[in-house]
Amino acid sequence: MKTLLNFIITTLLILLLAKFLPGIHVTDWWTAAGVAIVLAFLNFIVKPLLILFTFPLTVATLGLFLLVINAVIILLTEKLVDGFTVVSFWNALLFSIILSFAKSSIDTLILKSES
Repeated sequence: MKTLLNFIITTLLILLLAKFLPGIHVTDWWTAAGVAIVLAFLNFIVKPLLILFTFPLTVATLGLFLLVINAVIILLTEKLVDGFTVVSFWNALLFSIILSFAKSSIDTLILKSES
């Protein structure tokens, strides 16, 4: 049940961010759902590999390179999902920062209310 709720929240956040952020376009709800699924898959499989390969750079930048990795994951998602467009790297970076912050905040509120 918690996974389904997390999926729905992520989908809604993607739709909301696409509405308000310039350079991010999502055609419909089903596309946003596809973006949420592909993003979850890439975060589970590809992101740990990218972190592993770029570990020295991540340490040298005190973790700031993780923001670049998040933006790359968004750009990979754009290539894999039709109907989801990201105009530039900077739009992907902003989208990933806001999405991560919003999901973290909502997850904290939900976990706090369930305990």
